[in-house]
Amino acid sequence: MADVQTLVDMGFAKEKVEYAIKVTNNKGVEPAMEWLLAHADEEIPTESAPAAASADNTASVVENTENSTDPTTSTGAEAKSLKCDDCGKLCKDQTEVEFHAAKTGHSNFSESTEEKKPLTEEEKKAQLALIEEKLKQKRREREEREKAEALEREKNRIKSGKDMTEARKRMEELEMKKIVDQRKREKAEEKAARERVRAQIEADKAARKAREQNLVESPSPVTSPTLPPATASTSSVRAALKDYTQTRIQIRLRDGSTLTETFNVKEQLSAVRVFIQLKTGDEAPFNLMTSFPRKVFTDEDFEKPLDVLGLVPSAVLIMTK
Repeated sequence: MADVQTLVDMGFAKEKVEYAIKVTNNKGVEPAMEWLLAHADEEIPTESAPAAASADNTASVVENTENSTDPTTSTGAEAKSLKCDDCGKLCKDQTEVEFHAAKTGHSNFSESTEEKKPLTEEEKKAQLALIEEKLKQKRREREEREKAEALEREKNRIKSGKDMTEARKRMEELEMKKIVDQRKREKAEEKAARERVRAQIEADKAARKAREQNLVESPSPVTSPTLPPATASTSSVRAALKDYTQTRIQIRLRDGSTLTETFNVKEQLSAVRVFIQLKTGDEAPFNLMTSFPRKVFTDEDFEKPLDVLGLVPSAVLIMTK
């Protein structure tokens, strides 16, 4: 197989190389190459040739060669080759006779004293040059084929890259659309939350106003007319309480920042919580406390007014979890 591959790499057809190895009895590369060079223009017999004709020709060749007159007995000369009587071609041995007969269909052969001359150095060089030219031609054809295949692969790669780019672009557009839709939903939810906070504030204000109105309409306590000093004291206390109608509340948020707002002293502590939610947008549950004196406000405290909780005229509240 190595000899066959070597001769194939030199440019000979594989079928012809295998046939040359066979007819030279597997003697190596050089005898096979000499046979191939000597029969470069000939075709090896194929199985497609008519079997009957091939058999008849072979039988005829064998019969003719066996029945031919032996020159050594009739003329005393030694037979050095076999000659085709139909075309005059000299064959070196019986194998070449069979090959020529199978290829051409000729059946008349006879022994000849004419020796088939081997190829001269010039002929061998010419054959080698022809082989080298064939090898170069095959190499060029192979390179052109490889270039064409590489170009086709590159085209397919570019096309695949374009398809990938377009698919990625579509995916990015879909992702961007999802982000925009999500942002719209978040804005709508934030708006709804703000509306809820505003509604809560308005409800708290309405409730506070209703309570203040009920206090105004309720009858004032009866004071004794015989105690003018006490009446004067009560008037001064009411005047003092009237001075503090608003309170200034500072809130320390969980991130360390602060918010400051002025509230009516009659507003509930829940109004402060609603104010914090509105400003920060944070709807997570939280609590409020004072540091000095330390006090954590309960749910009941959030329903009490600021003045009742002692957050007048000013106070600092701390936002806790």
